[in-house]
Amino acid sequence: MTAEETAAEITNETTTAEAPAAEAPVSEVASQETPATKKRKLSAAELMSFFESSQLKTDLPDIYVGDTVKVGVRISEGNKERIQPYEGVVIAKRHGGMHQTITVRRIFQGIGVERVFMLHSPQVASINVERRGKVRRAKLFYLRDRVGKATRVKQRFDR
Repeated sequence: MTAEETAAEITNETTTAEAPAAEAPVSEVASQETPATKKRKLSAAELMSFFESSQLKTDLPDIYVGDTVKVGVRISEGNKERIQPYEGVVIAKRHGGMHQTITVRRIFQGIGVERVFMLHSPQVASINVERRGKVRRAKLFYLRDRVGKATRVKQRFDR
């Protein structure tokens, strides 16, 4: 659904009286309009908030910093599309609503790799929480300096 169709749909829903008869010429319809039958134009902010709320995902699990998550990322190669899993520890959460992001860190071939995922993006196919982590910080950037077993996060069992 395009933005124009959405705007037209919203303005049709916001009218308080029925529209004039379809048989009447356009000039008569314009003269018959009263303040109650005029279509209300949506402001840009209202239109954007309506569109953003329609794009929000509803099936996201509760994700906390310190959790080990498996994110299914959509990757298109030519005309094929596949889902590649990316598993790691959530070291940061940012923003809220439509723009909510998580930073996931994993060790790949001895090198730390971090990726930032927008949770409501169409590129994110699925998110599964594999393990709950027990941490006392909102951002786990200190894990960047650690190597090997020191990067482990204790498991939490109460969530």
